[in-house]
Amino acid sequence: MIAKRPPIWRMLILASIIIAFDWLTKRWVLHALALGESRPVTSFFSLTHVHNTGSAFGLFQGNNQALLILALLILGFLIYSARGLYEEAGRWGEIGVGLVLGGAVGNVLDRFQFGHVVDFLDFRIWPVFNIADSAISVGAACLALGLFLNRRNS
Repeated sequence: MIAKRPPIWRMLILASIIIAFDWLTKRWVLHALALGESRPVTSFFSLTHVHNTGSAFGLFQGNNQALLILALLILGFLIYSARGLYEEAGRWGEIGVGLVLGGAVGNVLDRFQFGHVVDFLDFRIWPVFNIADSAISVGAACLALGLFLNRRNS
């Protein structure tokens, strides 16, 4: 049986959409909000401009270069593993790879350009995050779901 070739172009299109949306929203925040400024949108959600030199949840603050190297290694692994992930997780894997790839590139671009990641989505009960962070989290969940469903069906 010949293995299915992963639709790399669809993963790259999804990643490109995430990169563009992330870039546009971060540029808007940089121009519209001063660092530390917060604008309420609803009673539970605000746009708050913060800089994150750490990782998710503000962990490992001040380690931008180490996190940049780690992110580049993860990107390389993700690109190298795209075919296997697609074969193991199917359509959900395709979506997951595209989302994670786009989110990772979005945050890597910030680390290269600014030395930190621009965060702005603030639900007050969760650390402030951005579109790229959301894409990475949702993408990882899609990959896990695809792997789970494929293993269950096998």
